[in-house]
Amino acid sequence: MYEEIKKTDPQLHKAVIGELARQQNKLELIASENYTSKAVLEALGSVLTNKYAEGYPGKRYYGGCEFVDVAEQLAIERAKKLFGAQHANVQPHSGTQANITAYLSLIKPGDTVLGLNLSHGGHLSHGHPLNFSGRYFKIVTMNVSKETELLDYEEAEKTIEKERPRLIMAGASNYSRVWNWARLKKIADAWKAYLVTDVAHYAGLIAAGIYPSPVEYADIVTSTTHKTLRGPRGGLILSKAVYAKTIDRTNFPGNQGGPLMHAIAAKAVCFKEALSPAFTEYQKQVLKNARKLARELQARGYRIVSGGTDCHLMSVDLRAKDITGKDAEIALDKAGITVNKNTIPYDPQPPMVTSGIRIGTPAITTRGMKDRDMAAIAGYIDEAITNKGSDKALKGIAEKVKGLCDKFPIYPDFKI
Repeated sequence: MYEEIKKTDPQLHKAVIGELARQQNKLELIASENYTSKAVLEALGSVLTNKYAEGYPGKRYYGGCEFVDVAEQLAIERAKKLFGAQHANVQPHSGTQANITAYLSLIKPGDTVLGLNLSHGGHLSHGHPLNFSGRYFKIVTMNVSKETELLDYEEAEKTIEKERPRLIMAGASNYSRVWNWARLKKIADAWKAYLVTDVAHYAGLIAAGIYPSPVEYADIVTSTTHKTLRGPRGGLILSKAVYAKTIDRTNFPGNQGGPLMHAIAAKAVCFKEALSPAFTEYQKQVLKNARKLARELQARGYRIVSGGTDCHLMSVDLRAKDITGKDAEIALDKAGITVNKNTIPYDPQPPMVTSGIRIGTPAITTRGMKDRDMAAIAGYIDEAITNKGSDKALKGIAEKVKGLCDKFPIYPDFKI
């Protein structure tokens, strides 16, 4: 496996094979991770990586772009069809890069932006003080209710009335319920603010019609192409036609140089896969698995933030189990289960410790696991947290986890 890397760089080969084994032998429950198809992997490793193609299809600054133009145009047209968008830019290298373009297409540094409180599920690029968003814009936050842990739209509108943000950044990295895009658009229009929606986490569900789409409401929609979309790591921008020229100019030459043509080709493959009936069935199963896993954890005494989930992820409050998110992440990793520590709303713990973990079902669903397997997974999670201090017990759980994973190989013909 990966024989050319093995001949050229044995040290790197060892790391790659180690990662392949880790992915195969452990349960991947990080909500933002997934497994691409082999076709996506092939596109990522194709000769398109050799080509410089600054500009856009038909308007390049380099010669010899006739074939990469085909690849990018396929990605553009498929993205527009998939999401019902008037315009698509498939060049952003990441979701954050897409957000940079969205901000700078609509507002100027120093303007006020309303984003979801990071400890309530927001993303770094929605206002973290060390991120570009927090450094170049004045950030004010919307929050979830202490009682319901649902978005508090009334409070958000009061904040908008007081602070008069030029842009509302809606979306999250850890919010399990449905966003009311229409209500946010009405609020934005009332106070003459732009609405940008970051659907990086929900994009695959949106594409399949399982989760509400903001495309008809938002001025700009940003996303990643991995996570629930199950494509390569990268970014995507969708918008109304009126913003097309501004977005394209802002992305290039505004804040990026040459696009990654191999990644754009892989996005084209991803979008074609997402247009298939099989992808819709996959997303339905992602949601079924998430809801089943949440119920199984609740039955074992775990509190799920907001009481459940309407998407692919959930936030688990661990305080009743006398363990921090940081320690749970470590214990679960020893047990062959990969999660990430995460703050819960109004968390008493600092961000590097946390009172919770975030769990998602996209990757295990890609492997073929169904809702019937969620009881076993919840049992392994509970067993690991209960035995957090026993490396012997955690090793035994890891062996059981591997047994489950062996039934659902990621790439059956990839030999470790």
